[in-house]
Amino acid sequence: MAAARINLNCSIQNSLWLLNPLCSFNSRTTLLKNRVFFPQSLVLSSASSSKRATFCSCSSNNGGSNNGLQSGEIGEPFVLTTPLYYVNAPPHMGSAYTTIAADAIARFQRLLGKKVIFITGTDEHGEKIATAAAANGSSPSEHCDVIAQSYKTLWKDLDIAYDKFIRTTDPKHETIVKEFYSRVLAKGDIYQADYEGLYCVNCEEYKDEKELLENNCCPVHLKPCDQRKEDNYFFALSKYQKILEETLSENPHFVQPSFRLNEVQSWIKNGLKDFSISRASVEWGIPVPSGIKQTIYVWFDALLGYISALSDKEGHNLQTAVSSGWPASLHLIGKDILRFHAVYWPAMLMSAGLSLPKVVFGHGFLTKDGMKMGKSLGNTIEPKELVSKFGPDAIRYFFLREVEFGNDGDYSEERFINVVNAHLANTIGNLLNRTLGLLKKNRESTLVADAIVAAEGNTFKDTVEKLVEKARIQYENLSLSSACEAVLEIGNSGNSYMDERAPWSLFKQGGAASEAAAKDLVIILETMRIIAVALSPVTPNLSQRIYAQLGYSEDEFKNVTWKETKWGGLRAGQVMAQPKPVFARIEQTGTEDENLAVKRTVKKKEKMQQVQGVTQV
Repeated sequence: MAAARINLNCSIQNSLWLLNPLCSFNSRTTLLKNRVFFPQSLVLSSASSSKRATFCSCSSNNGGSNNGLQSGEIGEPFVLTTPLYYVNAPPHMGSAYTTIAADAIARFQRLLGKKVIFITGTDEHGEKIATAAAANGSSPSEHCDVIAQSYKTLWKDLDIAYDKFIRTTDPKHETIVKEFYSRVLAKGDIYQADYEGLYCVNCEEYKDEKELLENNCCPVHLKPCDQRKEDNYFFALSKYQKILEETLSENPHFVQPSFRLNEVQSWIKNGLKDFSISRASVEWGIPVPSGIKQTIYVWFDALLGYISALSDKEGHNLQTAVSSGWPASLHLIGKDILRFHAVYWPAMLMSAGLSLPKVVFGHGFLTKDGMKMGKSLGNTIEPKELVSKFGPDAIRYFFLREVEFGNDGDYSEERFINVVNAHLANTIGNLLNRTLGLLKKNRESTLVADAIVAAEGNTFKDTVEKLVEKARIQYENLSLSSACEAVLEIGNSGNSYMDERAPWSLFKQGGAASEAAAKDLVIILETMRIIAVALSPVTPNLSQRIYAQLGYSEDEFKNVTWKETKWGGLRAGQVMAQPKPVFARIEQTGTEDENLAVKRTVKKKEKMQQVQGVTQV
């Protein structure tokens, strides 16, 4: 098969590009789908003769965190984004996982007192969207409305507290995309050329021959790529090769985790190729501003959603949107789109003279029962069904606690139930319930002392404070699993303290022993109050229920900050609510033999597909 070809057209735009002394032309252009992560905000300095990308200076006095996420100036917003999810199908567990993690990070930053702008949304243009709509007998617009709403519904069910939901079909988005395109064009970084190559409809990109499987099959979707020839517009990515190399070398926190930075640097060192930013054969998209009948390629369109989401009014232009919160503090994405976010996106922003995000963080994939998920295997995880069956707190906690953020993670229902029951129902829920029960029985649900007084001379308070600080540092470092673990350690310490002190026995002794037991209960309930605050980014509903059991109103819980993790919140005379389980144990459904049979069936299907040379994605 001949290599993909680009033939330059003699147009005014092309001539301007060729006259640019920085231009670089490649005979082959290939798009590869991967993801990126950035640290401090970058901007291409037009005043610099070397045209190096520079980061805005950001500093923090917070100990233990060195990942580029700290805000710079006082009052600077913390802008956090998920990918804009493609609406060819309803949301799956992978997109839910990203959004749950983003929500936990956003909630933690709010607890710190930051002004948070949490952006999510949907990517609604492209050939796949038009095809999916036609298959369902609807127009692309109707299809997008339905799927976008399904995302909003799921986010509500999962307690996702986003601030902005951008759709790439919003008029304000189209306005900003066209202005951005025109700015890059004026820079001389867009040119017109013929392109011929192998195109994967599902990836929405041209593929290089060397990355394809037998019969020119896409390695991701395992379907043959189409041979296409189009007259498209291209972005001069190769022009930014050196600048990107320097940027990543000088700013090691730009892409996270660190092993993903190595991937990105390797891609760049292998040579960057200009990529197509328009499609002549796709009607469902934003028209190219030049008037030629083409639409802007989905990524040159969708990535701008991170900026257009900041615009609150239809009349806002690119600069107004940028001044409303850009650059983003954190792009949170899956590792499959790392290249688009860590290579293409920063180069595009440099071309437009805009700051780069501070951090791009690429997390891993989810598997089920140790195997890749696929519809034909019958082992997919449907987030809507999961929420209906177990509730949002259990789902949020399991995936954030059991999956080390940045790496791949596995789900099995048996492990899910065991973890959630042990941590939330037993360690945390049961500790609160039995403490409140003892307080009701022996002190009419009323605290006998302030938390500070009750803990005087008690080293247990020091243990709690150290673990709270550990959790804070882990949250700031995006080590969500470790943050959950630190909070759980507080619960484990509380249970150990209860067992060692045995207040139920001390109450029976009366006198000074009884008074000591009453103070022990204050200490444990203060510990529970701190757990509720520290775990609230992960399990907001459970935390609110704990706070309610401690006699606080819903408004009081909504107004808590991380400062409330400091020891000393409970007061003498404070009346607790009547003991009531805050998290019910999940009962295992089906017999052990039935569950084993399901696993065997899935494994058998997977083996058959491997023999046939088919792997589902």
